[in-house]
Amino acid sequence: VQLVESGGGLVQAGGSLRLSCAASRSTFSINAMGWYRQAPGKQRELVAQITSGGGSTNYADSVKGRFTISRDNAKNTMYLQMNSLKPEDTAVYYCKSVTTGGSYYWGQGTQVTVSS
Repeated sequence: VQLVESGGGLVQAGGSLRLSCAASRSTFSINAMGWYRQAPGKQRELVAQITSGGGSTNYADSVKGRFTISRDNAKNTMYLQMNSLKPEDTAVYYCKSVTTGGSYYWGQGTQVTVSS
């Protein structure tokens, strides 16, 4: 499975960005997916998760109410809508796919920089 993130960039505090994660395989629809981020000098952390059908989501406390995870299984694509961005949201954002067999795959990451 290949995952390709896009949509990162430089934005001012309070602004918005929408990240996309496109998967190479049609089995995307049966995999749980997630967004993670890693800031310089820090460990990679979970941002948001979504089940295969999109019926259940989970968010880190730091992004609740500001970020929304979604997926379009017909397009093999997952999204992260990020609103009210803060400088502390600056990080490389990665998408992760978890198969029903427990294997997982990472994308290459996309940089998000929020200026104050």
